[in-house]
Amino acid sequence: MQTLAVARAVHGIEPLVAAEIERHGLGAVRGLRHREVWFEPAGPPGRLASLRTADDVLLVAAVVDGVGRTRAALARLAAAARSLDARRFLRSAGVPGRGGLEVSASSVGRRTYGRYEIEDAVGAELARRLGLAYHSRSGGARPPAGALAWRVTLEGDRAVIALRAGARPLHRRAYKTASVPGTLHPPVAAAMARLAGLDAPGAPGRVVLDPCAGAGTVLIEAAARAPEARLLGFDRDPAAVRAATANAVNAAPAAHPACAARLPCPALCGGPRFSLADAGRLPLARGSVDRVLVNPPWGRQAPPRGLLARDAGRLWREVRRVLAPDGLAVALVHGAADTGTEAPAGFLVVRAMRISLSGLHPELLVLAPG
Repeated sequence: MQTLAVARAVHGIEPLVAAEIERHGLGAVRGLRHREVWFEPAGPPGRLASLRTADDVLLVAAVVDGVGRTRAALARLAAAARSLDARRFLRSAGVPGRGGLEVSASSVGRRTYGRYEIEDAVGAELARRLGLAYHSRSGGARPPAGALAWRVTLEGDRAVIALRAGARPLHRRAYKTASVPGTLHPPVAAAMARLAGLDAPGAPGRVVLDPCAGAGTVLIEAAARAPEARLLGFDRDPAAVRAATANAVNAAPAAHPACAARLPCPALCGGPRFSLADAGRLPLARGSVDRVLVNPPWGRQAPPRGLLARDAGRLWREVRRVLAPDGLAVALVHGAADTGTEAPAGFLVVRAMRISLSGLHPELLVLAPG
């Protein structure tokens, strides 16, 4: 039985998710939808955990059409779950059927029934088919660790019943134990690294800079695709530097004695290095950086401070100064409708991708010196 999979993604970066799936031999892409990439996975499901631009990957068990907006839809969803050969599906997906199960639902559009009703309708039938305990989320209950994570998504009159491929959503990175206000969603950070061409075949070692490093997410995601690069991160907040360093140690291979002991590692096993500096006065020589990845502090949670608080344009002038003539910058930039900021001066836009993130619609811009 051929298994289909759905990679869930931030809206706007679906093409990058599709490209990552095919470039790394994770499967054959069959179609893109809103926040979804449908594909036929290649190899065991465990390989899908390497997909960094996706929020999650689900193995499709059933597609149910004709699901309406009235409560009659609950009976239709329950019947679909009841008719599913769930044991055979788990065997074909290589997933052991033990530890109970839980269901999480989401829907687009108004309906006369809620998510917990969807979950219970499907979950009770799946549990019966598999002979497992069903752990309902209704009333705020939290399923135990190790339960099979099923998902039901409804859009229009179509529902998809699917099983998470991994133990947790892909966007929940194990390394990210420390955070700061305005920290970036890891799959978006991974998308920035991909737009910068850090993992392009035959790409040489490069100097990569994040002048507003925060919790280090951008450079840690860059390190996953370009471990040979020299990765430099700066932030003016000592708490951010501490958070970024801790996260980088968590993400580093455990071979280094300091990393294995969870101590500050002077080399960070070749990974990112984070230091105190104001993004308005970077301690780097002119033209010394090949790639800049930056999430500027223009958001509501992280307003500009230091030299940038007095002159926001200093960031772009500094980036332009340290960037090599043939270099590229990838920036997450909010438009005038969101924050009143203007496009950076001194650059040409090579590529722009508008995304949806935390209720806002910023752009991922690939910039070349202009």
